[in-house]
Amino acid sequence: MMTSLPYAVGLVAGLFTLIGGALAMRFLRHDALLFGLTSGFVIGLALLDLMPNAVELGYGVHSPAAIFTMLAVGFALLTLLHRLPIAAVLGRGSLVLHSIMDGLGIGLAFQISDGTGWIVAIAILVHDMADGANMVALSASAQDHRNARSWLVVNSIAPLLGVAIGQSISVTPSQFSLLLALFAGGFLYIGSAELLPRSRAAGGGWFSSAVSVLGLVVTGLMVHLAG
Repeated sequence: MMTSLPYAVGLVAGLFTLIGGALAMRFLRHDALLFGLTSGFVIGLALLDLMPNAVELGYGVHSPAAIFTMLAVGFALLTLLHRLPIAAVLGRGSLVLHSIMDGLGIGLAFQISDGTGWIVAIAILVHDMADGANMVALSASAQDHRNARSWLVVNSIAPLLGVAIGQSISVTPSQFSLLLALFAGGFLYIGSAELLPRSRAAGGGWFSSAVSVLGLVVTGLMVHLAG
């Protein structure tokens, strides 16, 4: 049961990718609100959930400065990856790679404890919904919805591959604290530099900004209740 739990979460992550893509297809005209809400979720999970847990797991081994440096590294890595020519060439494939990394995080987190695993899983589930929506948004610009469905299926399988890789690698809590901070930096980039600008570009105005704040507040409440 214990060893199968990460794979079950990986399956749910894939399902959330499909749900995010389906919602984006269904409410494509309201993508400003969709991207606005998910940006609030992702930024909130990075700052209010992943980072506090990274500091707690690394306490006594890594200084807060070292952990926040990893946050900056994660942000910088995602910034560079999204500007490389290969990212433009791979397009949808880069989103599949993100999903593999999500599964990797799940596989590693459940090695530490079930609690840590669920913390990471919640962040990734929301992120995977955004990935599904991003996949559709990318395909919608090319008016290729049939191909988008195929890529959504591939993207939904990718977390399981990442889980399998993560389960085969051994990490300590202090090592994982740095990985949490790295993931948080990546989520912070996705929320602030990818999803939020998409929401504004779609013309949501003040309402989409309010929805982003709502996502942030809801995330904070979820973290408080879970604690």
